[in-house]
Amino acid sequence: MDKLQKKKAGLKRRQRRVRAKIFGTAERPRLSVHRTNAHIYAQVIDDADSKTICSASTLDPEFKATGKLGSNKDAAALVGELVAKRAIEKGVSAVTFDRGGRIYHGRVKALADGARNAGLNF
Repeated sequence: MDKLQKKKAGLKRRQRRVRAKIFGTAERPRLSVHRTNAHIYAQVIDDADSKTICSASTLDPEFKATGKLGSNKDAAALVGELVAKRAIEKGVSAVTFDRGGRIYHGRVKALADGARNAGLNF
């Protein structure tokens, strides 16, 4: 097993561990974060119905209109605000945060702070 495979296996193991404890319901869905080197993605998911309520990413036209780069903390905060605004429009005010196996710092923390500032409770 090479270094990249070990890194991916560790991430999958951490994702499973986090997901074993977090479950999104209709009253309190899950805010899931996926981060790559170039972009960041966020979804609000109702696991009971297996439905995505809303989503936002650095690939959205609304984000691209700002002219920001997709791989920094400012972009992550803006994505957090976008997903929070869309969730509130759909009637969701409280979520559980799923960091996706990543450490809660940097861009993941910036996205969470942006969502909190826009009105989501978690």
